[in-house]
Amino acid sequence: MTTVNANEISLGIESFGDTDGPLVLLAGGTTMLSWPDALCERLAAGGRRMVRYDLRDSGQSTTKDPEVPAYTLRDLAADAAALADALGGRPAHLAGIGVGGMVAQVAVLDHPGAFSALTLVGTRAVAPGPADDDLPDHDQETMSRLFARPMPDWTDREAVAEFVAAGAEALGDDPVVARAIAARIWDRTPGTAPPVQMANHMGMVFSRLDCTPRWRERLPGIGVPTLVVHGRRNRFFPVGNGEVLAREIPGARLLVLEEAATAIPEAAAGEIAEAMLTLGQTPAGATRT
Repeated sequence: MTTVNANEISLGIESFGDTDGPLVLLAGGTTMLSWPDALCERLAAGGRRMVRYDLRDSGQSTTKDPEVPAYTLRDLAADAAALADALGGRPAHLAGIGVGGMVAQVAVLDHPGAFSALTLVGTRAVAPGPADDDLPDHDQETMSRLFARPMPDWTDREAVAEFVAAGAEALGDDPVVARAIAARIWDRTPGTAPPVQMANHMGMVFSRLDCTPRWRERLPGIGVPTLVVHGRRNRFFPVGNGEVLAREIPGARLLVLEEAATAIPEAAAGEIAEAMLTLGQTPAGATRT
């Protein structure tokens, strides 16, 4: 792991694979560890130069004040384009998961020359906050369970890991895997101040971002091969959100993971890697469920 200066900030990155291979850039959601090691290794084994990175205010990237972010979603999109430039990998295959998927959509729309392909995992076509009337919103019972819990002692690594594990269980994800990743995130988080920890573990900084203007209406303008991956059991962004993305982005391929929820299961790494590595070879309009 190291850092790279791009768009006048520092971004934490981790690289896998051949440095001469085509670049696949994975935008964290919010940290790079939202992308499983197994998937990164599969992509690297497929001949790609795989780089996952932390969004601002997370991991090893520039962290200032997650309670009052002085940037917008479009700035995060510009970070992705600038990082592809700094790595010498334009045009890159850009992938985003969760809120990182929102960043990826805007990045491809605002900086089309920087990217050759797009993968969107467990995300939706509108910013954090109220969903459009035709989009399925968060499962309210699950959200009630998540936000009814008391906050942990953010200075206590084990307490934070247990808190994240319980949240993963409520979302339908593997709590054992979530606990291990949370411990790794805690170790990489620059300080134990609650706003910083909440930005890293819960992505709370995104609720404070300026995410205007809307980009959903621009989705038909995406002109690169696109893969949409969504868990059938996703309670945070129900699968209908992925179906809408695949329908509104021209020629997008939809891959629904029947046993997945919010996180990418390690067991799905091979299937997702294969879909990403062959993206652009699928006939336009084809879907897979």
